[in-house]
Order: sequence, then structure tokens, then C-alpha cells
Amino acid sequence: MRKKLLMVIPNLGLGGAQRAFHDHSVELSKYYDVTEAVFDLDLENLYPSGNRLESLQVTGGGGPMQKVSNFFKRVSQLKQLKQRLGTDICISHLEGADYVNLLSKGREKVILLIQGSKSHDRNISGLTGWLRKGVLMPLLYKRADRIVCVSRDIIPEMVEDYGVDRRKLSAINNSFEVESVWEKAQEPLPAAMQTVYASAPILVTSGRLAIQKNQKPLLSIFAELRKTQPAKLVFIGDGELRTELVEHARGLGLRVYEAWADVPLTPDFDVYFVGLQHNPFQYIRPATAFVFPSAWEGFPLALGEAMTCGVPVVSTDCPTGPREMLAPGSATPTHPIRAAEWADYGILMPMLTNAATLAADETMWVSTLHTLLADAAKRTQLGEAARLRSNDFTHANTFRRWQKLIDEVLAE
Repeated sequence: MRKKLLMVIPNLGLGGAQRAFHDHSVELSKYYDVTEAVFDLDLENLYPSGNRLESLQVTGGGGPMQKVSNFFKRVSQLKQLKQRLGTDICISHLEGADYVNLLSKGREKVILLIQGSKSHDRNISGLTGWLRKGVLMPLLYKRADRIVCVSRDIIPEMVEDYGVDRRKLSAINNSFEVESVWEKAQEPLPAAMQTVYASAPILVTSGRLAIQKNQKPLLSIFAELRKTQPAKLVFIGDGELRTELVEHARGLGLRVYEAWADVPLTPDFDVYFVGLQHNPFQYIRPATAFVFPSAWEGFPLALGEAMTCGVPVVSTDCPTGPREMLAPGSATPTHPIRAAEWADYGILMPMLTNAATLAADETMWVSTLHTLLADAAKRTQLGEAARLRSNDFTHANTFRRWQKLIDEVLAE
């Protein structure tokens, strides 16, 4: 009989973690009897896997006491679900699910999947952030049978900052639907957008409009670049910083197109906010370059998918992921880089988060983008290299490693 694998995530809906959860569910169901569990079904399942889905039926929200009560209800409900299903191994995605998974642990094995840097996550702040980093992670993460990090550079964090035994840690990168992404990337743009792309070199970025993605400095860089270089900037995605980014762009004197506004799509704009797209890859493949200004990551899906599209990529050397993807043979620097690093599979750039060096770092970005846009041969070479590198991140490669790890844990 196939072993019973339970996968837990706090919620469904839109996000990189939810997409990875879907991929894991689909691929691991080839080897195990997979059941998915969520805290509640308040969000639509945008990435259905076809596997059995269970809800713990415990909502979020409320005051501090209500949140504590809900937390322990989730632990109790998950413990009961594990027992009812006869779970052999339980894998949790995202921190909230990790705590519930660990505290409900019975005879089953437990694996945690760490999707991003904890130590550099600026959303983990204040009293709650101190509780998570100073108490919960150091206390609870040691109870896991294994912890899988999506990037090699998260492992030192787990050891040095949270006291996890290095022998329990593994790095297995996120995977991408390489063949499917490439196929979708061949779809032509809508006619009006084709006219935009034909009018000037196109810089494109993709991701949630959120603090982690750090798109605000990118607008300042673009405004400076346009003083000496015709170009347009396309944002794919939406998020809580939409209004702030649009206002900042207009404050820089840039003409802004918003897909949600009732205005015609023409080449007369400088910046294009096109919102969420069913097929973002048709916007990425014909672009001149993909730009990625994140403040921190895990192993970013958006960057990997842009590489799959065969586009030259320019990314901050942020923790964690981009260096491992673009310069896998290089060691992680002990100090943030301050100059462009033309790596084998893309260009690593200074981060845009240090106020003391921001002006100089933005200038470095402007200069590097100007050089890249002027060198068609280099763009072709980097785009082809990026696409070749993306083949290392196929589902087949990644989930062979997952199957081996799971079987090892089950055998212990």
C-alpha cells in the first residue's frame, strides 16, 4: 500500500507558496496517497490539484485571545485529521502551518518546507516578530524530522539563528513547469500591447506589488534611465502597494497606464501596470529584459519563469535565491555587492534597501541597464543561457529528490 502523505498550508488563493503547494501535491501523488489540508476555505482554490482537500474549519481574525483560541483549535483539528487518515508523513508549507504541524505531531513523521528567508523577512517585525523569531522557531523547529529549504542560503539561517541541527536540513530548490511555461510564452501579445512593445525597448517585472518585491526604487531607476535611453516598463501583478506605486511613478513625471482604469492602451505611456495576467509569459518572452528588484526571496518562481522564457534577467543579489540561480558556482558574499556582477546566467545587482547607499546603487542599476540595452549580442547570450539553466529546475529533477528524502525519513 502507498504511504499516506498529508500536506498542510494555512490558506489557498493566489501566491507563490500556493503554487508550490499545488505542484508538490500533484507530483508527490505519483508516489504517495496525498491529502491536502487548509485552516479554512475562505479563499478560492486557484490551483486545484485534484487530490482530496480537507478543511480544519477554523477561521482567522479576531482579537488576540480569539487568535490564540483559533491556533489551538487548529492544532487539535489537525491532530484528529492525522489520526483519522492514518497519516504516515505530514509536510507543512508556510510558517503558520509549521507550528500547527509540529504541535499536533504524533507517530507520523514531520517535514517542514521553508519557502523563504526568515532572518531577512521585513514582515516579521514588532512584538509578534520577536515571538516568532526568538521563541517559536527556536523552540519548535527542532521537533521536525526534517526541514527542507528552497535555497542553500537559508540553511545557515536555520542553524545559526534558530538552532536547528544541520543534519536535519536539506536544500531542494523550487521547480517550474518549464515545458508549459515555454509553450505559453509562444502565445502572441494582444494587438494593442504588440504596438507598445514595438515602440521602444521593454523592461518587464512580475510579482506581487508588495514590500518584499521592492518595486518603488525600480521606478526611480527607470525615470533616470529614460533621460538617455528610450524604454518602457511593464508591471505584471497586483497587490497592496498598487496605489502607492502608481502615485510614485506619476510623481516622477512618468506617464502611467493602469489596466483597471478606463483608458485606451496605446504606446503613449511610459509605465504599464497590466495587473494579474492568466498568461504572464506572453508578456515576458518578447521583452528586452526582465528586472527583479526584490528585497528578499526564497527561490523565486517569477525569476525562474523569466529565465525559462529565454529573457536576459537583471536581479538584486538579495537573500535568498537569485545568486544560486544566476551564479550557482559562486559563494554567497559576506557583504552586499555594490557593483554589477555579470554572471553566467544573468546579472546580479546591488540591493535597493540601504538608504545610505541607495543613490549610488540606483546609479549602478541605471548604468548597467543602459549597457545591457545597448548590447543586443549580450542580451541574446544571457537569454539563451538563462533558458538552458532553467532546465535544472524541472519538476522531474526536483521531485526525484523529494521522493528520495521522504522515503529516507519514512524508513527511519
